[in-house]
Amino acid sequence: MSDDPTPICPLCLRPIPQGAPQSLHHLIPKLKGGKGGPVVLLHHICHKEIHARFSEADLARRLNTPETLRAAPELQEFLDWIARRPPEFTSRVKGGGRR
Repeated sequence: MSDDPTPICPLCLRPIPQGAPQSLHHLIPKLKGGKGGPVVLLHHICHKEIHARFSEADLARRLNTPETLRAAPELQEFLDWIARRPPEFTSRVKGGGRR
């Protein structure tokens, strides 16, 4: 019997391999009363996308579970795109860099 300790990202549902960029996401933002509240481990790219698309108020009020985040229409294009990437994939933030 083998237990696979590799966590699964609750946003994109891909594995988070050891060494892949990852971060903890407060389901209720700390500034909105979530300090010490529940957190989930996400790929860092998934975490960045959440905060690029939604305000802290939206996250606290209506997008405070992995299920509601996954169902958000604003994330569907990203989720379709990231599903085709390997679990260790990382990318620069959109709009970054020199023009």
